[in-house]
Order: sequence, then C-alpha cells, then structure tokens
Amino acid sequence: MYCKVEFWKYSRKSGRNVPPLQLVSVGVQCFSNIMARRKESDRAQQNNDDSDSNPNDELEEEPDFDDPEGYEDDISEQDLMGDLIRQRPKETDGVESIVVIDGVPQVGPERIEKLQNVLKKLFQKFGKITNEYYPLNPDGSTKGHVFIEYSNASEALEVLKGTNGYKFDKNHTFTVNLLTDFEKYNDILDKWENPVPQPFKEQGCLQYYLLDQDACDQFSVVYEQGDKVAVYLNTQPEPTLLEERPRWTETLVRWSPLGTYLATFHAKGIALWGGEKFQQIVRFSHPGVQFIDFSPCEKYLVSFSPLADSRATDEPQAIIIWDVLSGLKRRAFNADKSQALPIFKWSHDDKYFARMGVDMLSVYETPSFGLLDKKSIKVQGIRDFAWSPTDNTIAYWVGEEKDTPARVTLLELPSRNEVRVKNLFSVADCKMYWQKSGDYLCVKVDRYAKLRKDKSDIKYSGIYYNLEVFHMREKQIPVDSVEIKETIQAFAWEPVGTKFAVIHGEPPSTSVSFYEVKTGQTPTMVKKYERKPCNQLYWAPSGQFIVLAGLRAMSGTLEFVDTHDFTVMNTGEHFMATDVEWDPTGRYVATAVSWWGHKVDNAYWLWSFQGRILKRVALDKFCQLQWRPRPPSLLSAQQIKDIKKSLKKYSAQFEVKDRLKMTKASKELVEKRRKLMQEYEDLRKQKQEEYAEQRRRRIELRNNVDTDETEGRGGELEEETVEFFIKEETTFIDE
Repeated sequence: MYCKVEFWKYSRKSGRNVPPLQLVSVGVQCFSNIMARRKESDRAQQNNDDSDSNPNDELEEEPDFDDPEGYEDDISEQDLMGDLIRQRPKETDGVESIVVIDGVPQVGPERIEKLQNVLKKLFQKFGKITNEYYPLNPDGSTKGHVFIEYSNASEALEVLKGTNGYKFDKNHTFTVNLLTDFEKYNDILDKWENPVPQPFKEQGCLQYYLLDQDACDQFSVVYEQGDKVAVYLNTQPEPTLLEERPRWTETLVRWSPLGTYLATFHAKGIALWGGEKFQQIVRFSHPGVQFIDFSPCEKYLVSFSPLADSRATDEPQAIIIWDVLSGLKRRAFNADKSQALPIFKWSHDDKYFARMGVDMLSVYETPSFGLLDKKSIKVQGIRDFAWSPTDNTIAYWVGEEKDTPARVTLLELPSRNEVRVKNLFSVADCKMYWQKSGDYLCVKVDRYAKLRKDKSDIKYSGIYYNLEVFHMREKQIPVDSVEIKETIQAFAWEPVGTKFAVIHGEPPSTSVSFYEVKTGQTPTMVKKYERKPCNQLYWAPSGQFIVLAGLRAMSGTLEFVDTHDFTVMNTGEHFMATDVEWDPTGRYVATAVSWWGHKVDNAYWLWSFQGRILKRVALDKFCQLQWRPRPPSLLSAQQIKDIKKSLKKYSAQFEVKDRLKMTKASKELVEKRRKLMQEYEDLRKQKQEEYAEQRRRRIELRNNVDTDETEGRGGELEEETVEFFIKEETTFIDE
C-alpha cells in the first residue's frame, strides 16, 4: 500500500502568480499494513499445521517471548533503524531543493530555447537538475524569473552560495533564493524579541607566554605512543614542566600559527586549549578528523575527515571550515581524493582562500565564504599554486600542451590582473618557493635535456634544473635564471635576508651551494661546500645561521654554519634523527628520533644555535616535539636595526643574568644531590640493620658456616686454583 503525498504551490510576497510545480509524488510503504498481512499469513500457516498434525501427539508448551509487565524499552528507533529513518520522506522533500532565480533576461518565444540552454549550462555545474520551470506571459515571453529543482537540498544551497549576485551580463544580475525562504520571511513576527545574552566565559590571557621576562619559549612533547602530552618552558639549565596530562590527545597535537591555541585530535573532533592552565577554549565536532589547517591570522580552522559520511545529512562532511572564536561552522566542502593536503591555501590576511580543480582555480572570499566574483578562474592545465606570504598575489604554473609552452603566472587579487607571465619550455615539473618576506619567488624547473624524436615515440636524454628567481619588489618584476646541472635535493630561502641554499648532486657526493640575490643583479654563488652528507636545510627564523642535516638514512649528521662569513661553528650527530626544529627566537635547535619513524632510541636533544649539545632526553615511545610559535614582532625594521647596533651594551646585562641563573641552578642542584645522598644513607643504614638481624638464620641455612666474615675462618674454607689451556699461536718472523 502506498500513501500519496502532494506538495502545492507557494505564492510570492511580491504578488506574482507562480503556477504549481510538477513535483514527484513520494511513495511511502505503510509498515502497519505489512505487519497485519504477515500476522494473517502466520495464523493461516499455523492452522494448516494444526490440521495436518496427529491429535495423539503430545502438545509441547510454546515459549513466551512477550516482555514482562511494566518493561520499558530504552533502545531508540534511531539505533534500530537508523538507515531507514534517514531515508523516510519529510514534509519539505521536493521543496527545499528548489531555487528561484530572479533577474533572468525577458526574451520572446523565439529565444527561449537559447536562454534555457545557457542557464542549464550554468546551473548544472552545482548538481543534477530534475525539473525546471519558466513562467511565461500571455504573449509567450518570459517573466524574468525561473524555478529550478535539484536532486537534494545541499545542491540547492550550493547554487544559492555560488550564484546569488552573479552578473549574467551588463544589464542582468541574478538574485537567488530558496523556495522555502518565502514562507520563512512571510512568518516573521511583527514584534521583535531581543535575543537572550549568553554569559561571558572568562578564558584568561591567551598570550601570557609572551610576557616571560627572559623570553623563554615553550614546547610540547608527545610520548608513550601518544598517551601522554607535556608542555615545557625552555629554561636553563633544565626545562620547567608547565603541564602534563595523560590521554590529552589521541594522535598528535598542533600549535596555531601565532601560538595562541594548542589543538588536540580526538575521534569525535578537534579541541583547542589555551591560557595559563591550558583550559579548553572551544571544540569542533568532526568525527574521524585526521588533518587540520589554521588560517594565518587564526580566524578560521579547516578540518578534514577522509572517512566522513554525508548520507545522513545530504551535506558535504569531508572538509569543514570553522570560525575559531565562535566555534560555528562556516562552510563545508566535498573532498577530491586525488588532491594533496592542504586542499585549501590561505592568503596572508585571511581574506581569501583557494583550491585547485580540473582546469580551474577557485578563490573564495571571507566572511561570505562564496566564490570571488561568483565564478572560478579558468586555467587550462593548472598544476600547482602558492600564495605570496605578504601580498594577495597567487603564483601558479601550467604544464606544456602540444605546441603551447608551460608558464608561470603571477595573479593579483581581487582584480585578477596578471602582473607577470614567464614562459618555460621542455618542462617536466615545477616547484615554487616564496621567500618569507615576499620579496622573491623562486621556481625550481625540471627540464628535459636534448629532446629527440623517433618515428615511434619521443625520447629524452636526461633532465637538468633551472632556478627562475622573480624580483617581486622591482619594476616589471624581472626574472633571473640559475642553471644547475645536478639533481636538486633541497632548496631553502633565508627567512630574513637575501640568500638561498641548494643541496645538489647524488649521495654520497652531494654539495651545498649558497647564492645571494641583489637588486638588479643575477644571483651569484657566494659559497660552495663539496661532499656534504646532508639532505635537508634548516634556516634559523632570524636568518644567518643554518643547519645542514642528514636525516634518517644519513644517520643524523648535523653541521652548524654561520653564513655571515660561512664559518662551520660545530658538527654533531644524532643517530637516525627524523626531525629538526628551531625555536622561534633562533637560539636553540631541537633534534628528535620519533617513534613514528623508528621504534628504538626515541629521544629529543636540545642544542644551542652554535651546535653545542645542552640536553639529551630519552622518553618511552617519544613521538613529537613542537615549539610554540610567536606572533610577528611589533618593532619596526629601524628599531630592530638600532637594537642590533646596541647589542654589546645589552650583552653585559644578559651575561650577569646568566651567571646568576647558573649560580642559583648550581645551588639547587647541590641541594638536590645532598638530599638524595641523605636518602641513600638512611636506606643503607636500614638495610644494614636488617642484615645483622638475619645473621643467625643465615648461619643455620649454611650448615652452621659463617660466611659473613672473610678473615679468621681457620680451616672452614678451602682455596682451590684451577688452570686450563686457552689458545696457542705461532708466528714466524722473517729476518
């Protein structure tokens, strides 16, 4: 049996006549009728069985499956029939998936088909169109608005976000609404009711760590396979434990870009912690989350759950963008499994975020979270893109296609003006590296060498490498090229400065070259180190100092270099090290052997920037060490320059402070050792008394032989010497 549910038309507030849509009737199978028929069938079957049975057979008592009197079932329908409940029809089915588009051109009967084709091409990008209706005037012309029905409500919401305000041509701009909005706006109360204010929740000072007088940095440690998390203050000579909690996270932790929040991962979502006591600030519900990404200014949080199920809500669940302060969900997206993380990349000021699709670049703006100018940027063959760290400029590159060369393009937003285009030939791959200050962009280009064509196919004789350096602050953005014949293993810009470093060559004959970029000049090589066993480069946050590291397979070799005069300050080794982390001030370096990379020798070591080992800490199943970031300095460039000039004046004060700290630390260490020695003496005395009390019992167990004394035993003990032959060697010496 099927119950027919019909949906009738909605009248518009503007008074226009809207004919009813031909909506699909929803068939609902009546569960009660099915059960009634099943009971009748069971009774008929039972009667047949009774008639066929032998009356002489002994009747057995049937078991009673009824619930006892007063029994209350605490299992909800959602637990028993969750899938069926999600699929049951709702009163609003067929209505929530309808959008109304105003501002459509009014055309005559002869141009209606062309208008329908253009609009269908535009709106079918957001989902499957199941029905569309074009209201007509008596003369057959369109009325200027259209009704379009999609397969579900989430697709209709995407249309609303993506096309409301869309400029169709110079005379027509679309106004898009959901059909249900008209009833919602019609039911607005005449009397306004003020919302109930929410009580203020005191969160404390979230930037308290910046007030430390000695500017000591904090770092987090995850160990015991993720079961324990601790936060330390990097004081000298011993770090100070600030907070330690078991099962604080289920996988790992992550600091926000400015260091305000500590994010922990859980099966049901993400939690942010902050303040002096690390109390919970906000939490975001996203089951199965495995990856998060903060916007640079910490306004928004992107969470990614690859196993998210959108069937329950008919809405995207894989990627969710949250407002950090309010904890509200701002927008959700579906995920493309082929895309690399992070899927969204943010501009430096949180105004824009972008993702790459097939032959297009989609740029969204905040706080509306809609497409910039209501449409994506079509880029045929786009491979990758990257935001400038200081300007709203995107750099992207496009691969070669037939006779069209590859190219790198600098795109200015929101104007979409191409400020620079660089064509590249015989390109295999590109990688883009922005300098932290945004003054330079380096594109590493892998090129095919000596292309030759055979009759059957195309063959290549090898690959060489080019570094294309864009001078962003100069007029017309000139581009310089540096050719490197050997394989490039790693590249890194100096964060504050004009140098960059390159590891090139094949192990074990890798070399490290340093180049300097000057205004109006081609980058020049200033230093080259031959045969350096390294595969990673780690610049200090303030520049000048760099660590050449040979991680994992290279056994953890470390070399500390001062690039001011290219002096090798020190060398060291942390065997099988997997990670290297500079602290935000550039004074200390942490190296680590993570349990995620190696199952033995898990520990972290702390070094000075000069390469002097300060601390070795071994932890059971140590997983991760992360320094707490600091926000950018509020000092101007001139103020920083003046401080550097007067550094000698401040150095004397800092040295006095350091000596006082060491003296205090020494006193504390002596006191600690004295206390441990006293505890040892007390324990030793206690054990000696117990040993003396047990003397008689020992003698009885040893056949009345006193073995405690080594002298005066007389004939009680016998001494026996055993000699045996071990080895004989014969050596002939020629005279």
